[in-house]
Amino acid sequence: MAVSTSPETPIPVGEVSRLIGGWIERLGAVWVEGQITQLSRRPGAGVVFLTLRDPSYDISVSVTCYRQVFDKVAEVVSEGARVVVHAKPEWYAPRGQLSLRAAEIKPVGVGELLARLEQLKKSLSSEGLFAADRKKPLPFLPQLIGLVCGRASAAERDVLENARHRWPAVRFAVRNVPVQGVHAVPQVIAAVQELDALPEVDVIIVARGGGSVEDLLPFSDEQLVRAVGAAVTPVVSAIGHEPDSPLLDLVADLRASTPTDAAKKVVPDVGEELARVQQLRERARRAIDGFVQREERGLAAALHRPSIQRPHRMVEEREEQITALLERGRRTLGHLLDRADSELSHTLARVVALSPKATLERGYAVLQQPDGTAVRSPGEVTAEDSLRARVAEGEFRVRVDGAPGAATAAE
Repeated sequence: MAVSTSPETPIPVGEVSRLIGGWIERLGAVWVEGQITQLSRRPGAGVVFLTLRDPSYDISVSVTCYRQVFDKVAEVVSEGARVVVHAKPEWYAPRGQLSLRAAEIKPVGVGELLARLEQLKKSLSSEGLFAADRKKPLPFLPQLIGLVCGRASAAERDVLENARHRWPAVRFAVRNVPVQGVHAVPQVIAAVQELDALPEVDVIIVARGGGSVEDLLPFSDEQLVRAVGAAVTPVVSAIGHEPDSPLLDLVADLRASTPTDAAKKVVPDVGEELARVQQLRERARRAIDGFVQREERGLAAALHRPSIQRPHRMVEEREEQITALLERGRRTLGHLLDRADSELSHTLARVVALSPKATLERGYAVLQQPDGTAVRSPGEVTAEDSLRARVAEGEFRVRVDGAPGAATAAE
């Protein structure tokens, strides 16, 4: 429960320490896993002092145990070993220190470590952290290579010497860090993140020589794997030898079997590239020569064609064809016009024969009402009606006589 205090009513340091101790006592015994970084076994002392460290988060806690508890695992446990401790938190009020009182210590075996790594591998793989589509391509010729490795290590020497032998102008930004032990994980993560933040760094190599499963454990740490997965710069993993396969190999953009192999995969060989350039130049020269020769042969063949030697021949041949077609067109058009003229004459004769004017010219006349309607029956007129008589040479008026069927000329 929270303690109510104020500047006017503070509580003594001893009381605060006592309260903290009370809260810690409520936690009870717990199982804790960590890596032993310090081990103190004083001759004749009945208590052994340990320091357990979490390499992923760079956190340590003191552990004490009776000698008879530690003697059970003394032959298999030493500094750097991973252990599981059953301990109860204790608060030393006079100094304000927290420690763990161990009642049992169990070393973490290689089989158990491998099982945990396999479980972590499946978990990270299900997140897609090892997916191929996350892999970033390496630049053909990196201008600046970031190298994370142990200080004065064989891995550093192998990478630098092989890379400079292949391409003497290559430059490195080296970050020396511990590559095993409790300090390895946070410092490797810090080095990778520092190099990833430099825009001039084109690729990062994380290199280490071979070792036991315990020695290579930092490169299977979850925090390191996630840090490499989040990097923007391509990362190459060159850990151990060919059989070694830490989780860093799976998340890295490229896996190299050894540090030497990393140098060969990241840096091109200047001799090979010069030879390749020379080969490409020869191929280009042969291709151009072949193209020119083919075009020359094609041009020579075209020049020997009759259409090129006598270009007017085609025009002359087409002129004769056009003349013949024009004559044929004229004859065809003349025949069509003659036929049309004949048909028109026949049609005109038939029209003239059927024309009312021709009938009038034979002496007939047409009587019309004042409104122009032709008189076809005597019953259509009455006595004294005035009609028009149309003849071939004109027309005149007539008046109907009193007797039906007779008429006399009016004028």
